[in-house]
Amino acid sequence: MTNRPSTPEIITVNSEVLEAQIRDLLPSQSGFGSELQASNVITPIIDLTAAAEGSGLPTGLQNALAFGSQTAFEANNSTVVVANAPGFYRIYAGVQKTATTAGTVQCNFTMTDGLSVKTIWGLETPAFINATDAVVVDFIVFLAAGESISAVTDNADAFIKGSVRQVATGNGTLVDPNGYPL
Repeated sequence: MTNRPSTPEIITVNSEVLEAQIRDLLPSQSGFGSELQASNVITPIIDLTAAAEGSGLPTGLQNALAFGSQTAFEANNSTVVVANAPGFYRIYAGVQKTATTAGTVQCNFTMTDGLSVKTIWGLETPAFINATDAVVVDFIVFLAAGESISAVTDNADAFIKGSVRQVATGNGTLVDPNGYPL
């Protein structure tokens, strides 16, 4: 019995859907051939990313609130800067307001680039409505250089109390909770 090595086969794959996906996912490969090919030769692929190693912290856990990572803030009839350095921030806060006066009562989170201000989240009770509202907010924002986010309340009966934690740098490098790993 003779042992003959197998001959590799290369087959052209005609699929515009797959070709479009390759062009979208790998724009640097644009123009390097118009057809996909498949081979019966086993090619090992070694994934050297942290996720493949098993040491990468899943995003849900990476965003965890942590004693050493949180910075507390509180706004009551004031504007308090919550974060002002480039990066991604998780903001977790309780918001409560009671309207008992003739004017509106507002609790807002605003972002500014130094020139203009945008409200990105708000809770308002119109004038002459006697009401108390309380909610919990939990969101992630991105700040570019020169931008900041603030907690703003316009009345002694308006409160925002919470904490902020940077979850990634401005270039997207994840920031693990302080103390991780043990």
